[in-house]
Amino acid sequence: MIDPVFQTDNYQLARKLLDATALRHEAIATNIANAETPGFRRLDVAGDFAQQLKARLESGQLASTPNTLRPQIVEDAAARSLRPDGNSVEIEHELLAMNKNAVEFDYLSEVVSSNLKQLRMAITGRIS
Repeated sequence: MIDPVFQTDNYQLARKLLDATALRHEAIATNIANAETPGFRRLDVAGDFAQQLKARLESGQLASTPNTLRPQIVEDAAARSLRPDGNSVEIEHELLAMNKNAVEFDYLSEVVSSNLKQLRMAITGRIS
């Protein structure tokens, strides 16, 4: 009965993006932890995830196949090593990425939370 609420494109899009931001935070934490590891290559969420998500949203298939698309952590091919040891992590870049990711996570969690609050209000007739 409440499944159609969770199958809307907006809810599924917010949920998938929230999954990606949580996974990106893990990648950033790993990058920071390995900032001094020789030969370590920077990690990030696969860039094709956003493209696949956009394609599914535009084709109207996002809500009908919600569990088939998942973000993955991959080595960042665009990251260049400026250090002699081959490490491609720039700590300043990671700290900025972490702050941006935290803002995105807060916004998306509020979107998902507001959907759940609206559902609760519809069921109970009360806000809390």
